[in-house]
Amino acid sequence: MFASARADSLEPEMSVTIARHALAAASALAGCCALAGCGGAPASPAPAPAPTPAHSMAPARPSAVPAAVTHPPAQTHPPAPTPPPPAPPRVRIVRVRTTDGALVILATFLGPVRYVLHDGSGDPGPAAGLRAGPAVTGAERTQLLAAFNGGFKLAAGVGGYLQEGRVLRPLRRGLASLVIDRSGQARIGVWGSGVPVPGEAVYSVRQNLPPLVLDGRPTAAAADWGLWGATLGGGANVARSAVGQDAAGHLIYAASMSAVPADLASALASHGARIAMELDINPEWVQLDVARRPGGPLTAAIPGQDRPAGQYLEGWTRDFFTVLAASAVAKATSPRQASLKP
Repeated sequence: MFASARADSLEPEMSVTIARHALAAASALAGCCALAGCGGAPASPAPAPAPTPAHSMAPARPSAVPAAVTHPPAQTHPPAPTPPPPAPPRVRIVRVRTTDGALVILATFLGPVRYVLHDGSGDPGPAAGLRAGPAVTGAERTQLLAAFNGGFKLAAGVGGYLQEGRVLRPLRRGLASLVIDRSGQARIGVWGSGVPVPGEAVYSVRQNLPPLVLDGRPTAAAADWGLWGATLGGGANVARSAVGQDAAGHLIYAASMSAVPADLASALASHGARIAMELDINPEWVQLDVARRPGGPLTAAIPGQDRPAGQYLEGWTRDFFTVLAASAVAKATSPRQASLKP
């Protein structure tokens, strides 16, 4: 009975104790609320955050501005210099005194020039269809810079002759040959030994004996004057002429009214001729006429020359060459060319 009653007396006491603890907890909570600002003027509500797009969980970043593309400054080059105008066509005359006392005239044809082979009225003689005949006339005269003699008579049998594509005397291997192409450019070579080259537009050819100069030196035969044609009176020193070519392609005409073949050969070689051939000999046939400008008055260029300066203008009996300014509009040639095999 005593135990039971004790238990009953404790139950109301525990209830009171619990109630007191609950009240104390509520009072503590209320104090915390006051410290947190639950009392007094109400705080302003915090602004609502901006809505985030549904498709992006991260805040948007400003797009990057591409860097400006820079290029290195363009390299500037100075304008190419204007090439100087070509030198005008002209003839350079040099007088050479050889060791044995002979006076040799050398005429080098410079600038833009071209060459024409003319037939003579007696040798080779009239040939149908040839345009460059025994006299210089018309447009050719207005461009004429110089004129010089050709080779031996064809009857001498020392070379062939082709003019404007017509073979007037068969060309022979091994002989020195002055070859003119359709444009009027000329070169000297040994027929069948590098001349003509395959496909070369051979237009005119004058041959005369073997070379007088070869590979820049007088040939051994040049020392034997008896091999270079019959002379008037049988003497060694007579009027002689020759033509050579230097490494630049210029033709060089050589002549003297009294010389031996070796004189011409040495004068040509010492002035740059790589190859040379003898032309006509004896005073009646050796002739060089020169103008200071294309189409100008002609003067005889060889001291003691027999023929007058205007002989080729009036007409001549033997073949000869003219040197013309290359700008000539009318050419004393025809379109025919030879198809030759050496």
